[in-house]
Parts: sequence; C-alpha cells; structure tokens
Amino acid sequence: MEKLLNGFESLCFDQNLIKIKNKLIAEERLDFNDAKAIMETQDINSLGILSSSVKEKMHGKKVYFVVNRHINPSNVCAISCKFCAFGKPKGHSDAYEMSMEKILSLVSNELKEIHIVGGLHPDWEFEKYLEIVKEVSKAAPDAHIKAFTAVEIDWFSQISGKSIGKVISELMTAGVDALPGGGAEIFSPEIRKKICTPKTTGDSWLEIHREAHKQGLPSNATILYGHLESYNDVIDHISRLRDLQDDTNGFFAFIPVLFQPYNTRLSKVKPFPFSYDLKVHSLARLYLDNFPYIKAYWITLGEKAAQVALHYGVSDADGTIVSEKIIHDAGAKSEIGHTRDFFVKMIKDAGYLPVERDALYNELKVYE
Repeated sequence: MEKLLNGFESLCFDQNLIKIKNKLIAEERLDFNDAKAIMETQDINSLGILSSSVKEKMHGKKVYFVVNRHINPSNVCAISCKFCAFGKPKGHSDAYEMSMEKILSLVSNELKEIHIVGGLHPDWEFEKYLEIVKEVSKAAPDAHIKAFTAVEIDWFSQISGKSIGKVISELMTAGVDALPGGGAEIFSPEIRKKICTPKTTGDSWLEIHREAHKQGLPSNATILYGHLESYNDVIDHISRLRDLQDDTNGFFAFIPVLFQPYNTRLSKVKPFPFSYDLKVHSLARLYLDNFPYIKAYWITLGEKAAQVALHYGVSDADGTIVSEKIIHDAGAKSEIGHTRDFFVKMIKDAGYLPVERDALYNELKVYE
C-alpha cells in the first residue's frame, strides 16, 4: 500500500486526505470524520488515487463483469414509491404480467447470472414466485439465479404467513443462489419517508439480509443516492452495512445506484455534479473495507461515467444485463444492454484487466 501511495503528499492539497492516506498505510479503519472529509473534499484527483490504490491492493488491475440478464416478471405493484417509475397499480394501461412462456423465452445457456426482481403483485401467491425460480433454474441449470429484493421477501412473508427465515429457505430450495441488493434505497428514516414511505424499513432490509447470510445465502447491497439525502445520510447508510458485514461476511458487492428522476414524482430534484458520483464510489471503497467489490452500475451512471469510476475504487463493471427496464422507466439514458465485447473493450480502454465472472465471483476467463 505504501508503494502504491508513494509521493501522494506532493500531489495532494487536502490535508484531511493525507491523514486518511496515513491511516490506510497503517491499516487503521476509517471513521465518521474521515468519511465526512471524503464527501467534502475538493481534491477529486487525490481521492481517486487513494481509492484506486485500495482497489489495486485488493484486486490488482482486475475489473470484473458478468454475462447476465434482468427479468422483471411484472410491474404490477401494491405500493407506490415517489422515486419509482416502474411499478404500476393493477389495471393501469402500462401494467404487464409475463407468462411463464415469456419468462423462459428470455433465458439462454450463455447466461451466467439471471437477475429476477419485480413489483409486489397484489394477486400473485408466494408459490408463483417459487415456480418462476424453479422453471428458470431448469431452463438454465448452469446459471446462478439472483432473485428478489429484501422488499419482495418481506412481501412474500406477508402474503404467505410464513416467517422471513422460512421464505428464504424455500427460495433457496427452489434455486435462488444469491439476493440482489435492491430495496435498500437510503436507510435514514426521515429521507425514506419522503421517497418511499410504504416500503420495507431500512432496519427490516438489514435484518432480512442478516437472515439470508445466516442461512448461507450471499447478497449484494445498494444505496440510492442523488435525491434528498445529505452527506451524513450516505455515511450512516454505509456504516450500517459495514457493521452488518462485520457480523455476517455475507455481502459480495456494494452498488451505488444514482437516482433517475425524470418520470417520477421527484422529477424536480436537481441533479448532483459528477464529482458527487465519484465521491460516493470512492467513499464506498475506502470505508467499506470488508466488502470485496464495489460496482459501477452503468445503467444509472451511463457508460462513460462508469468507465471513469473504474479509477475511483470500482472493481466490478456489472454485466451485459441485455434488457433493463426498472431504471429505464425512470428515464435512464444508457443503453438497455451490452455485449461481452463491449465490457472487454471498456475495461481495457480504462487501463484495467477484464475478468469475466459468475454471480458468485468465480473467475471464468481473464482477457489478457
């Protein structure tokens, strides 16, 4: 680490970042004041040096990606969140429900990860969701299934009368290999009330992931940022994730998700500067010392910004996705999917080594 940061002081004009650099070399854990300094710094270049050095200490020049697909079986949702443009009430002209035939038509043997999330359908029983997982697992036996957010699992518990633990156990038996990190949004109760009042609480989200980890089901974690939150809200969010990871060691990746306001009831929220995106990703890498991977979610960032983020602590460029719907309904300007060749070129052009992975971060191919 010291070698990676040799000469840092001569480039850095923020004394707080120099203090953080010394902590990193001494392998001391960052605290709230360090996190606040990261979010407040104007020395973006030096911050990138710090976060990329930590990333390189952990993974060298490797940046991971996966050949995956998102499947959203229905957008019919029993709740309505201000930040969401995807969910629709039953009977809405834009509401849809996929048949099993349609769902299975989206599956192929090339996929290494299948990501399944959707609305909280008021009429579907828990058994229908289990059936979806079972049939997808049969159709793509070599793919890992990453399915259902903590919000959905909480809903399954409500509609089935089963405990959270029993719901998770039955999902695992059906073929779920990991949980996505969605639904975390922002843990701050005050901000959560303003953007997603009817949704599962932040405390419940954490406890559901704790239970999943207890049963041996790994997961990712997210934050929705760029809306009404303060620096302190961001720091509190990642601090609570770090604490849970200390207890369970069940998280793979942390994924900052940039809020897309365009078709939502929060459409008047002013966009944050790009430097804020870089700070959030850098903070994640520097503060979440127990998370193996930080992901650049190109769907919300945009492809070029995600490529820049590779120089700010990011070690995972996400995946091909093929056809993303939830974020694009909110007005995301990125493509709805990309090819394997796109990621190889994107990562190489940024000066890093592309590594194709599966959902559990097993390395499948290194593109020298």
